[in-house]
Amino acid sequence: MIVVGVDGSRAGVEAAAWAAREAALRHAPLRIVHAIPDWACRTAGKGPYAEVAEWMRSGAEQVLAGAAERAEAEAPHVETATAILPGDPRSALIAEAAGAALLVVGNHGLGGFRGLLVGSVAHGVAGHAPCDVVVVRTAPGEPGGEVVAGVDGSPAGGRSLEFAFAEAALRHAPLRAVHAWNPFEGPLPGGPRDEEGEARLLREALEGPRARHPDVAVTEEVVRGHPVDALLRASEGADLLVVGSRGHGAFAGLVLGAVTQPLLHHATCPLAVVRPAAPDTPEAEDR
Repeated sequence: MIVVGVDGSRAGVEAAAWAAREAALRHAPLRIVHAIPDWACRTAGKGPYAEVAEWMRSGAEQVLAGAAERAEAEAPHVETATAILPGDPRSALIAEAAGAALLVVGNHGLGGFRGLLVGSVAHGVAGHAPCDVVVVRTAPGEPGGEVVAGVDGSPAGGRSLEFAFAEAALRHAPLRAVHAWNPFEGPLPGGPRDEEGEARLLREALEGPRARHPDVAVTEEVVRGHPVDALLRASEGADLLVVGSRGHGAFAGLVLGAVTQPLLHHATCPLAVVRPAAPDTPEAEDR
């Protein structure tokens, strides 16, 4: 199942459209949800608070109906359901995503933080959701473009590469694997950093997923520079940019990695933030 959170904003509607197309590609059901305060879900009867609660529930139903209409226009054969969630949007979406294959949100929220490059809900769920998250910035295009994946050579990057290959295969699209390096970051396990060593690191990272997805055409791109700059350039016009949720090295303890954080704000295409594999899963063992 794919879950998409909507809030009545244009970004939320575009997220519903993207999620519908993704559900069609995966042959998966789609669940469109909208969160309102818990008290508004529970309050009924007469009185001023009951009237406000009814107004909020009515508004939520309108938001869901608009998103469902857009989703059906994008993918009319996808099984679609809607639901009003009680509570804070971030915690409600995180709870709703338990058991989901993917959580999709728009990059902007409503309210006083509209001027932020990425909404607080998108930022919150990208770092804490129990499943992979896609943050949608633009309207979905026709499948057949390029999927771009960031490769850092870390053990946690294995699952994000698997995700990227799988998405490319679903779209019958080529994959561009981008590895950016800095000669001042420290030596590789096999010796000092140089172009040859970094190219070898990229090839080795691609070996497993490439063998499992032999029909995906792969372009290997090794760039000397900052990974954020390299990925932003490579993903211009792409269908999807895929990164891991955590960094490595000095930033490994961050909920979102030092590369993923700025990409949430500046990526111009939908951004997939992939969770690391659990230690006892086959994906983790492959690493």
